[in-house]
Amino acid sequence: MAAKTTLNAKNLESLGAQRLAELLVEISMGSAAHKRRLRMELAGNHGSAEVAREVRKRLASIARARTVINWRKVKALKSDLETQRKTIAETVAADDPPEAFELIWQFLALANSIFERSSDSSSSLIESFHQACEDAAAIAASARIGSNVLADKVFKAVQDDGYGQYDNLITAMAPALGKDGLDRLKTLFVQWSKEPKDKPAEDKREIIGWGSAGTLYEDEIDGTQRDLTVRIALQEIADAQGDVDAYIAQQSEKTRKMPMISADIANRLVSAGRPKEALEVLNEVDTTSQADIPFEWQRARVETLEALGRAEEAQTYRWTCFEQSLQGEHLKAFLKRLPDFDDLEAEEKAFAYAQAFPDVHQALAFFLNWPAPAEAAKLVMRRKAELDGNLYELMPAAAEALAEKHPLAATIVLRSMIDFTLDSGRSSRYKHAARHLADCASFAPHINDFGNARSHDVYVAELKRRHGKRHGFWSQVT
Repeated sequence: MAAKTTLNAKNLESLGAQRLAELLVEISMGSAAHKRRLRMELAGNHGSAEVAREVRKRLASIARARTVINWRKVKALKSDLETQRKTIAETVAADDPPEAFELIWQFLALANSIFERSSDSSSSLIESFHQACEDAAAIAASARIGSNVLADKVFKAVQDDGYGQYDNLITAMAPALGKDGLDRLKTLFVQWSKEPKDKPAEDKREIIGWGSAGTLYEDEIDGTQRDLTVRIALQEIADAQGDVDAYIAQQSEKTRKMPMISADIANRLVSAGRPKEALEVLNEVDTTSQADIPFEWQRARVETLEALGRAEEAQTYRWTCFEQSLQGEHLKAFLKRLPDFDDLEAEEKAFAYAQAFPDVHQALAFFLNWPAPAEAAKLVMRRKAELDGNLYELMPAAAEALAEKHPLAATIVLRSMIDFTLDSGRSSRYKHAARHLADCASFAPHINDFGNARSHDVYVAELKRRHGKRHGFWSQVT
């Protein structure tokens, strides 16, 4: 049974309404966020209209603010934005969808003023606006907003997408826009693309920088940005309408031969039941340098071959891709399509191939991700001389993955980082190297046989002989 002083709803109820009210007032003193929350709850007692009024006031206040939003203020602002957004989407929308629709657009309109004065690099604030785009779509559907009105609002918003706040708006709004709305939206963007671009007199053109091609003018950048905005918007509309040809039309002949673009086109063609055309698109890509071919293109080719009924060729290509990159997703797909027991033999063959792969670190990453820690330990012990202790994005994770069941291999990995740090005199890493050495010491009692590796004591003695003058390191060794 919980103690009577435990903070829970039941125990707090025993204080009575008056005492709880006094405590809430006391606790909210000095906290604008808490006061706003209480006012919102009070407004809720008077209906959604009063809640909407409170939200509108708060949004207007945020819009008027001019103070710089540094990293210290981001969390509080994020909380405030989420409170307003959720209130609109959950409380106001439930009782008055048209009112909620107006409020959510007022919320979205805050983006430019907020990002103009924000130094937030965590992307936490933009997430609120992306979610608000989803909310706006749901509210528009329940409010039965006319397709033309909705298309006009979406068009104007995307035109002013200075910070990416409306990046997902068209896709989110597609169901609410329907066929007529999407057609109108497409027309608006096509018309905008044909409007003449303003070019000021030569002596009045504003220079904003210089590039490899020469002077960069503001009007040229604005024109390029408009072209990009139109192209992306028409692609999203084409996807929403299921119009593969319209999507392809937004790509130039040159970009269609780029691996990622060709993969996107091929995936859409396959989904539309046109795999033969998909393969033709993929075949336009120069695959001379296989190392530069992204996984997404390889996957698109495999799926295209499958759609064409060329399963055996798809399997062969999966294995070829695995041999080139040790990409685990290719191997998993390959094994999944093998008969029972054949997959075990194929997995052994893949592991043997990875053990001899030229890049030991690529092989190590493969075994860790599979996961196959025993194979990773075997690789480390066989090819320890090739390990690069400077790979801090790989080695700590490898040591952690091997520590429990393969302490000797984990020790070898840690030693590679220690050796690199001391051999290169990276004083900024001394504290990490000292921690790695302490981990090695903790692993040593669990290693019955060091084999051809030095024991911990011998290794430490060798470090002192070679790097005894690295006082910054030894001062941190416990």
